[in-house]
Amino acid sequence: AVGSGPLLADNELQVTASIGIAICPDHAASERQLMAFADAAMYQAKESGRNAFVLFADWMNDSAEQQFRLLADLRRAIGSEQLFLHYQPKIRVATQKVAGAEALIRWRHPEQGLIPPDRFIRLAERSGAINEIGRWALDQACQQLRHWHDAGHDSWTMSVNLSPVQFSSPHLLQDVREVIERYAIAPRNLVLEITESTVMRDTDTSLRLLQSFSALGVGISIDDFGTGYSSLLYLKRLPATEIKIDHAFVRDLEHSAEDVVIVSAIVALGHALDMDIVAEGVETAAQRAYLERLGCDYLQGFLLGRPVDAARFMQLHDLPRPRVELASGPPRNPQ
Repeated sequence: AVGSGPLLADNELQVTASIGIAICPDHAASERQLMAFADAAMYQAKESGRNAFVLFADWMNDSAEQQFRLLADLRRAIGSEQLFLHYQPKIRVATQKVAGAEALIRWRHPEQGLIPPDRFIRLAERSGAINEIGRWALDQACQQLRHWHDAGHDSWTMSVNLSPVQFSSPHLLQDVREVIERYAIAPRNLVLEITESTVMRDTDTSLRLLQSFSALGVGISIDDFGTGYSSLLYLKRLPATEIKIDHAFVRDLEHSAEDVVIVSAIVALGHALDMDIVAEGVETAAQRAYLERLGCDYLQGFLLGRPVDAARFMQLHDLPRPRVELASGPPRNPQ
């Protein structure tokens, strides 16, 4: 029938495409440059709303060349000392002590210095290099956790972020299983962080994969919670162990009654579903006190510790922290 899409298991699919076009020799003289320019045009098509084609234009030239060179440098950096991990502490409210860390990827370019994570992670996702980088980060983080456990901190956990591309990899479950076995880590001490929007992209597939992780025994954290579009009906089916409150709700907590209500609701929801609540982006003592009073189980943020290398982490975060009390109640709605 006219207008109908392809059939898969008797289900009709509607398929769209984002196409980038570059022409030789009008736009580029070499094959590699031509591919880079077509790639830049394709992402312009995606950013323009998808389901369209875009012809490469001169104004895209600098950006495409820069991305092409940066991607080549990034591929060379994999497996070298240019890529490394920093660790941000995760504080347990009940004890005011470090309960673990979140592993964060850093890249020190030999010429440009530290490259912002948002810049190179996005590039790695577009190119597919994120699978190799993510596998490396998972291995390094679990190796470091093994070292910390051997040093006597056997209750510490390690949180590792999974990109949307990595989450859809058919090898992810096996990668996680192998790294746990390689470093003899109790699965419960590894927490995989997946953003809310990633989980909701394909709910049935996500649920099956998360159930497999749960059967393996690893922790599952729903990151950036509250910024996506999750269904509460679906959320109750997720075998997640924790919810991370996005920093957007923490930032104005001292001055916004609405944010207090939202955080309170997330805490109540998570606890009702037997999940721990982690608040990230804690930068002031008042924010910390509000979050503790509202019932958060764990806190992260610059106030509690910036991301640092493993050696510095041990120097800074092996002592209990004093509790900060809040004299006044939640803020009134500003007029």
